[in-house]
Amino acid sequence: MNNLVTWAKQVASEYESGATGCFLLHGNINDQFVMPIKDEPRLGRLQDYLIEVLLPQFDLVFTYDLGYGVRVEKGAEHLEKWGGKERITSGSALPSIRSLGQYLLYARNLAAIGKEAPKVAIILKQAHLIVPSIPNALNYELNSLASVIQSWASDISLQDHGQAAFILTDQLHNVHSLVSQNPRMSLIDIPLPEASELELALETLRPTCPKALEVFSDDLSLPAARLKGASISAIENLLKKRHHDNAPLQNSDLAALKKQLIEGECEGLIDFVEPKRNLGDYLGMPDVLQWLRNDLDLWRNGHTQALPMGYLFCGPVGTGKTYLAECLAGEAGVPVVTLKNFRDRWVGSTEANLEKIFSLLHALGKCIVFVDEADQALGSRSASSGDSGVSSRVYSMIAKKMSDTDNRGKLLWVLASSRPDLIEVDLKRPGRIDVKIPIFPATNKKEGLALTLALCKRRGLNTDEVKEDDLLPHIPELLTPGAAEALSVKAYRLFKLGKITEVEAITQAFSQYRPAISPAVIKEQMRLAAEEATEKSFIPDEVLPHLS
Repeated sequence: MNNLVTWAKQVASEYESGATGCFLLHGNINDQFVMPIKDEPRLGRLQDYLIEVLLPQFDLVFTYDLGYGVRVEKGAEHLEKWGGKERITSGSALPSIRSLGQYLLYARNLAAIGKEAPKVAIILKQAHLIVPSIPNALNYELNSLASVIQSWASDISLQDHGQAAFILTDQLHNVHSLVSQNPRMSLIDIPLPEASELELALETLRPTCPKALEVFSDDLSLPAARLKGASISAIENLLKKRHHDNAPLQNSDLAALKKQLIEGECEGLIDFVEPKRNLGDYLGMPDVLQWLRNDLDLWRNGHTQALPMGYLFCGPVGTGKTYLAECLAGEAGVPVVTLKNFRDRWVGSTEANLEKIFSLLHALGKCIVFVDEADQALGSRSASSGDSGVSSRVYSMIAKKMSDTDNRGKLLWVLASSRPDLIEVDLKRPGRIDVKIPIFPATNKKEGLALTLALCKRRGLNTDEVKEDDLLPHIPELLTPGAAEALSVKAYRLFKLGKITEVEAITQAFSQYRPAISPAVIKEQMRLAAEEATEKSFIPDEVLPHLS
């Protein structure tokens, strides 16, 4: 068992201990796996891994899927005494699954009368297509199928008779509840590969893709660590293409390639970013930045019990909440995973999408999970009319993940919202969101002008000859960083048109500016943000007059 990956060790332990013989394998089931065959490691499918690594002592192995029906992968000769392969129905699902169950019973009866019985294993592939989860479905055949599979775990005691069943699915939520919620069914999550597994996979692929890996010929641990979070299949495809194109992987390529591979695996459900900014790039809020730096020092030094589970960045629109999250991640040296539109109109698809995202988050190790517009994205405790309870189930899944203390120091949740009052109270409680940071716009015209000129300098505009007293009257009340960015872009555009000087471009941009958001709206959002603050020091004295 020493050369088995973690999930395979769990399967072997539960089977050999007699705990169960029926396993529901879910998660990264469509990936390639390193087959620890003596002297000749190779990559294989999950089915191959099960048969050759976990089931070498089994005499007879069946597989079933809707496309090819029942197939005898090993030990067809054991069927002769039963009447041959013809007795195994290989048509529609229900008769096929029933015939497999009948053979299990036949093998048990052989042992009961003292005759030698073969050890039998069944592998059901794509179980979400065989017994899909359709809530409240009055479907006789579907429910019958689920009942038969359930009986393998509940009634037959497979492991006691040298038998085993493996049900494979990508997501638990896609499988009929009679199967996925059976207490005798062992639910085994197959995660994305660890860095050590990726290193073995790269070593296995090196003979067939030498050109792709020639830069890392002495040490494959570096690309393995940098590509953690991607599947072996995706990496294999990448290496084959690079080898064919005679384009070796470079260290400088790895960040972009990881983003490409991970976003491709998640089918557009997330944005994956390895930030290049840090907290030094964020202007203002010195007390808040120091607080965040202290937390990151604790994180680096392994003092995870002193870390918050998550942050809430709240404040008016355009105050840089997303930017602060990127700066925080860059300072920490970890990637940011931004949840996109993971909701789907099909029953169970939204939950399945979340499972896929959670699997990726665990594979990445340390990362920041950023949820923008959290008041809209995270759902609510009560089901909305017409959404079949999706909103409440999303809420429940995310709330559970956010409060899982095993993730402290690994997953750091950052929520952003201009309407924190609309986020469910339970999601904002300590233990999920421990630190709530209000982010305010510039509280006076000088501060707003300084911010805008600093952004102009970042774009390469020379502001040395700008007369600040001439510009102050044009600065709007409560200028947000987003508005200041827009002003700097406008000034840069005017200058690049080539008709006026830099100073004239800046002056003209300021004099023509009209606020996009009403000051009354900004003040109300400032008030809501201030009410959420977990520390008095997060609210500067200059802000207080604007909150009344």
